[in-house]
This record gives sequence, C-alpha cells and structure tokens, in this order.
Amino acid sequence: MRIPAKYKKQIPPKLVDGVKEVLPAKSSKKNIAKYLDKVSEEFSKMKVEPGESVGIIAAESIGEPGTQMTLDTFHFAGVSKMNVTVGLPRMIEILDGRKTIKTPMMEVHLKPPYNKGKDIKKIAFKIKEILLEELAKEFIVNITKGTVEVKLDKEQLKETSIKKSDIVKVVKKRIKSGSVKTKGDSLIIKMKSKSDDVKSVYKVKQKLKGLRIRGIKGITQVLPVIDDNGEFVIVTAGINLKKVMKLKEVDTTKTFSNDIYEMEKVLGIEAVRQLVMDETYKVIQNQGLNVDIRHIMLVADTMCFGPHVQGITRYGIVREKGSVLARASFETPIRHIIGAALVGEEDHLTSVVENVMINQPVPIGTGLPGLITKMK
Repeated sequence: MRIPAKYKKQIPPKLVDGVKEVLPAKSSKKNIAKYLDKVSEEFSKMKVEPGESVGIIAAESIGEPGTQMTLDTFHFAGVSKMNVTVGLPRMIEILDGRKTIKTPMMEVHLKPPYNKGKDIKKIAFKIKEILLEELAKEFIVNITKGTVEVKLDKEQLKETSIKKSDIVKVVKKRIKSGSVKTKGDSLIIKMKSKSDDVKSVYKVKQKLKGLRIRGIKGITQVLPVIDDNGEFVIVTAGINLKKVMKLKEVDTTKTFSNDIYEMEKVLGIEAVRQLVMDETYKVIQNQGLNVDIRHIMLVADTMCFGPHVQGITRYGIVREKGSVLARASFETPIRHIIGAALVGEEDHLTSVVENVMINQPVPIGTGLPGLITKMK
C-alpha cells in the first residue's frame, strides 16, 4: 500500500504505520485518502494550541490525583526484606530525583528458554548475594585456642548448590590472619599468631559472617515471578545492574533497575527518561488513578533535557531557570535575588511566574500575541 507523499508531511511516521496495519491491502486510492484525511484532522485537533500553558496543566493533572495517593509500602508475602515503596513516597522519590531510594529493586528479564522457567531457581541463586552467615548454623569462638568454628547447615548448602570446598576457597582468600581446616560439617579457622587478643578473634568472627560466598554484591533477595506475558522474571531487592547484565541468561534489552542514577550510569539519559515515565505511570495506575501520559512525558523531558538527570527541586531544574524571579519564587528567595544583584543579572519576564509576581499579564493564551497599530 502506497501512502501519498503529502500525508507523510502531515502525519507522523508512527501514525502512518498504524494506518497501514488497519487498512485492507487492496484499498482504493479514494478510500486511503478519505481515511488519511480523517487521521490528519484528528491529529491536528490533538496538537497543543499556541500559547497553551502546558506546564500548569501537567502540574494540575499530576498534582490533583497525587493528593489521593496512599502512603503505604507494599510487601511481598512470604519473602523477608522484599518491600516496594508505592504511592506518594515513590512519586516524590522519582520526581525529586532522590540519590538514595527506600527500596532499590531490579526486574531481571531472561532469554529463552530460561524465561519459560528453565533453571529459574538456579539462576535466582546465581544472582542473589549469599553470605556465610546464611549457610551456617552457628559460629563458635574458642578464646583459649584462638579459633572460630563455623558449623555449616547441610540443607542450605543443598538448596543453594554450594559445596564445602567453595566456602573453604573463599575463606582462605579473605581471611589472611588464620589457617582453615575442615572437620565434619564444620570449618575451623585458627589464628596464626598466638598473641592474637580476644578482640581480633571476634573481629574475624564478624568478618566471616559477612563473607560473600556467591552471587552479586548488593542483591539481598530474589523472587521469580510470572509477568503479564506469562514469562518468568526475577525481581530483586537491591541493585547491581552492570553485573547482572553480564550474565549470559539475562535479556539486557528488557532488564532495568528502579534507581534513576543507576540507570543513567549504565544505560544513559534516554533510558532514564523512559524509566521516569514508566515508573510514574505505574505508581498512578496502581493507585487506580488516570493521568494522560503526555503530562508525564513533559515532566520526564524536563528532568532529562541535559546530559544528567535533574530532580524538580531547587538543586535541580529550578536552579537552571533563566529568570531570577522564577528561581526566587521557589525557595530561598533572598539568596537568589542577592546573587543576581551582585552579577547584574537581567530578567526578561518571558514566563508565567515572574509576570504574576509583578502583576502584569502573563504571556500565555490571549496574552501571548502583541498588537502594533499606527496611531492617527
């Protein structure tokens, strides 16, 4: 099906592709033109009018449902430490561009055949950070002999498919001040120097507890779930996107983290823009509310127009505003006004806020065009 050239200028390529999918292959030129005229008319109606204050409408559209959001945290049943921040606190985290978030998580998508459930448990344990204290029943300190005995849990070793030899290898590598022996289901770490005091023996015990035997650093919990497409996805508590993406079973095109700075570091600013949109929309939808995606897109574009993501705070995009009065209207006005006075900064009053502050018509809608006429 050939689309006339004039319509390609009137309608975006994505809509043209949509028309091709919907129209029958053997449509007449008249039918194609009729259909495209209608699409072109609808598209022109959807465009923003010149002078429309899109920022204010977006702020109202997101702010109004935001007042109806809950303040709770969702908890995954049966899994310890697996919480998800939802509702208003999550929305604030995203839009403020918080460096540290309450519940950092990843959604790890898998390549076929693993996304259908093959070796899912094995992959999950490959990702999860497994510490020695999770594999041990108890740690026994013998001060007189200067030893620390680690009694291993057989069931945990079996579940995680970790061999005793693997643990010995890690302990020998990390504990330089002692020798390692095995005795039944136990490991005995003996201090090399007899003069080692009680404090150093207890230090070794604490170090042993936190030893990472296997898995990716920072990922404390994993939970395989089935998504809307019927595929297995591993949800994690804790993030380490770069390391996870190195695993051969992981689908790097779909895997993401809910931390915008981690995403920026690994995948760049465009990925952050998409994440801001997706996460904000997800929060709003989960609360049973409805906001047009274009308002969220505007906010995401504003946060990601530079090389680095910026939150909607006085340290983020507000600091980048060209108008002195607009910056002063947000927070800490005295600092902004004195700073601008010291360098002789000018304000050309091109936006809404500064014109409202000095009580003159705002340059939006009918206040946008000026009229010049010759006086008699």
